[in-house]
Amino acid sequence: MQTILNTLKENISSFEKDATSQLKKGVKAAGQRARMISISIEKDLKIFRKKSIENEKNQ
Repeated sequence: MQTILNTLKENISSFEKDATSQLKKGVKAAGQRARMISISIEKDLKIFRKKSIENEKNQ
């Protein structure tokens, strides 16, 4: 679960950087990267949710 959390932190940081670059500087490539990262974040959040529920059931 720690691995998923670390991955989420990295992806969120990258997303924030790219999304900001698109908004403030108008960099289209940064917008595309931010959108791709958002898909990864969504998948990781689903995995985190599933593992979190499993951990609660085991306690």
